Amino acid sequence: MIKLRGKDNGIKFITEQVPDAGNAAIGIWFRTGAVNEQAEYAGVSHLIEHMMFKGTKKRTAAQIASDADDMGSVMNAATGKEYTFYYIRTLTSHVMDSAELLTDMVLDSVFDETELEKEKDVVYEEMKMIADTPDEDAMDEITSLVFQGKPQGNSIIGTRETVGHIDRGYIRDYIRDQYTKDNIVVSAAGEFEEERLWDYFEKRLSVFAEEKEQVKLEGTPYVPRFKTKVKDIEQTHICMACPAISLDDERYYAFLLLSCIIGGGMSSRLFQNIREDKGLAYSVFSMLDCFTKEGMFNIYAGIAHDKIPKAIDAIKEELSLIKREGVTSEEFKRAKEQTKSRRVFAQESMNGKMSFMGRNQLLLGKVRSNKEIIDAIDEVTMDHIEEAIDVVCDIDRYSAVAVTAEEPDMKKLIRG
Repeated sequence: MIKLRGKDNGIKFITEQVPDAGNAAIGIWFRTGAVNEQAEYAGVSHLIEHMMFKGTKKRTAAQIASDADDMGSVMNAATGKEYTFYYIRTLTSHVMDSAELLTDMVLDSVFDETELEKEKDVVYEEMKMIADTPDEDAMDEITSLVFQGKPQGNSIIGTRETVGHIDRGYIRDYIRDQYTKDNIVVSAAGEFEEERLWDYFEKRLSVFAEEKEQVKLEGTPYVPRFKTKVKDIEQTHICMACPAISLDDERYYAFLLLSCIIGGGMSSRLFQNIREDKGLAYSVFSMLDCFTKEGMFNIYAGIAHDKIPKAIDAIKEELSLIKREGVTSEEFKRAKEQTKSRRVFAQESMNGKMSFMGRNQLLLGKVRSNKEIIDAIDEVTMDHIEEAIDVVCDIDRYSAVAVTAEEPDMKKLIRG
């Protein structure tokens, strides 16, 4: 059973006990990420995430790593558009020591200037890695196009210039302003002593400021945009996307089902048409990417350079067919079962449970049980799917990116 503790405007502690699991996953979530950053310091949330592993007042970076390894624990962190979180997976016998290690990093990292400059070089290499991974590059570019002029379009990793501006003082100011009690969720799943863990985190994290200033996130109206990035690569990577719904929209599961039908698996429309029937792509899929205030529907295909027009025509063909004829009852039923299973399977591990609870409590202020999710999926009707089709299957709403060795006119290919 999922349990939530904490004050309305304070730290939240959400847990799911799994007796005899023998292990636990613990995460500390902060509601701050790329959307909260000033343009000239883009990438600061991500850089801070890196620096939390580079030494505290009582541990060097090497000691952080060795202390985790001595317990057989696995530590990591992640930065998103709207959150940053730090987590550890550990044996039940080391839960409290793991909690201490996490809080030591979050509360007492020293942000040594020498280590900071070294870690900037690591981030610069990460930027190169993304640039050398064309599918990730295409995903980043389409997000920037769809959310151009809006905080959701901000780069998580930033640029060499913006990361270069960040110093130790700015990091400390950012943490002071953004890492506040009203924006913290601690999530834990597995086998552990709940009262003891809650008491520990409530006491240790009490040093953070009470609340941060709430800034209204605004942006410019959406218009479709098109971009081609020419690189010396062997395959073209296409992303086509349009604005969709927010994470808390009541139509969320209808859009999720439609994404499953369009490009969510081997039986999906895009996979069967573009890969199986026409042999145009090895990888082709669609995905719903939602934030608290915005969202987008994205279609990706990795194709040969000379197959760009044919692949785009095939994608347009499927969108037009669904818009004209809708989806079949067989597709609808199959999508429901696929979506249910994915939601349940994603929470098989303690880490999956912890991540699901933490993210949803942080961004939505609530966590649905598996039964509630399955019931919500079952309640989706064909009328709900038709509403989603009106949003997703209008080709005139799409922006598009190609990362390729060619120079296609993406606007002409999409609109022509």
